[in-house]
Amino acid sequence: MIRKLKSGEYRLYSRKKDPKTGKRRNLGTFGTRKAAEEHERAVQFFKRR
Repeated sequence: MIRKLKSGEYRLYSRKKDPKTGKRRNLGTFGTRKAAEEHERAVQFFKRR
């Protein structure tokens, strides 16, 4: 899940909420949405290995 921050950057969050905190885990902050989407694909790829 990608959200745009007030600073103009994009942050990648996990899809599921962290049971310990009740919030979504931060998976990285990126300058462009394209970079965040590419990293999200990489995360999904390695989750399936």
